[in-house]
Amino acid sequence: MVLDRTCQGTVRSLIGHTICFTGRVLVDGEWTVRTRCEELAEGRGADTRTDFSRKITLVVYGDLASKVVSDSRRAYSGKLVGAGVSRDEGRHVCVVDADGFSKLLKRRPAPCLKLRRSGAGHVRPVAAASSESGVLGAPLRVRRPGRRPSVDLALDLNHLDKATAAHEATVGALLVHLSGQGIEVRTHAPGAPAFDAGWFRGADVFIAEVKSLTGAREDQQIRLGIGQVLDYAHQLRTSHPGRRIHPVLVLEKRPTAPRWFPLSRSAGIRLTWAPDFPGV
Repeated sequence: MVLDRTCQGTVRSLIGHTICFTGRVLVDGEWTVRTRCEELAEGRGADTRTDFSRKITLVVYGDLASKVVSDSRRAYSGKLVGAGVSRDEGRHVCVVDADGFSKLLKRRPAPCLKLRRSGAGHVRPVAAASSESGVLGAPLRVRRPGRRPSVDLALDLNHLDKATAAHEATVGALLVHLSGQGIEVRTHAPGAPAFDAGWFRGADVFIAEVKSLTGAREDQQIRLGIGQVLDYAHQLRTSHPGRRIHPVLVLEKRPTAPRWFPLSRSAGIRLTWAPDFPGV
């Protein structure tokens, strides 16, 4: 792990930095091409370059978020590799993600990310510590339902196992869907309500409750999910009044009854479902 020893983990401003971008960046929830990102950065006092060189002091990565990249003759991957090499040589290059770049454009400080190497030439940007937001925690991982050692217990919990498997399959599909947009899905931060999944889009925070519909009454599951995600959102809005919190109810499949769509909209909930997750 390469730690930031010169900026003490925080990029305070874009002023004076020479920046390069890995590609398009999700700026406040909107995909923004590199040339426009350069214009925005220069408007905040930065200089920009297309390629990585010793002049670069800040790398902004966008569509590579949460992905392992290597020097595979792709210019954007070489920029992160170059940042890692520079850090090894004692010349610190700051790295921020899309959310960090959005903050810097608003003249707010952003976390400088660590870089982790997992092999020759492989570089992974490491998500900023969750203490800054107090809402999202570590990267979310899909769990695998455990095996039941007892035959009797397996019979009793057969439906539960099926529901758990459906829940985790839905979570896994959501991870794949959002990672395709360059978004890393997180768990809840310590002390935050125990929602199933959360992610950033710019400065907005989306928190999701995931409900399987296997082996259970659809209306009961949806009612439960609506109540839970509204409760979580209310708690977070109370404890973090400066945050824009968006509740999302994620279902295993499209609900049968059409009444859930207007009901969710009226409550301010985004209702979506696997495998395509419309609206997310």
